[in-house]
Amino acid sequence: MKYQVIYISKTGNTEKIAKKIFEVLPGMEKDIMRFDPGMEIGDADVVWVGFCVNRGTCSMDLLDYLSELHEKKIVLFGTCGMGSDASYYKRIMDEIVAWIPDDSECLGTFMCQGKMPMSIREKYESMLGNGNDGQLQALIRNFDEALLRPDKDDLKHTAEFVNRMLEKI
Repeated sequence: MKYQVIYISKTGNTEKIAKKIFEVLPGMEKDIMRFDPGMEIGDADVVWVGFCVNRGTCSMDLLDYLSELHEKKIVLFGTCGMGSDASYYKRIMDEIVAWIPDDSECLGTFMCQGKMPMSIREKYESMLGNGNDGQLQALIRNFDEALLRPDKDDLKHTAEFVNRMLEKI
């Protein structure tokens, strides 16, 4: 079985998860690389595709790439700064899975919280005092809770997820 782990990572969160996936995958027929919009589709049997969430989805370039993955087994994984709400994660993944061609199979999806750039917190703070302080305080709390994510528990859950996917193959 050949595996390929492809990922986009802006802050290092998704890269951390991708490296854990690569570490857990068995055998020597595996590869890991950052996504490049011009990259060719390899001959891997199972393609692990990772992304960071920005405004509720991944990049259009990655969605285009997914739509070209024919006759593959695909596993999606991602990181998202906005909380750890399972229903929000599911909505994101459902929209991304829709881009996978009908002749391919999505084996599963995994999402965890990741830290965000400090500029996000600064933006929230600059907006305080404009009448929506309660919501902004909640966003700042979420930002602070995500500062150390993905953490060791997230990496443990990643390894467990990989093993569950391997059982499906």
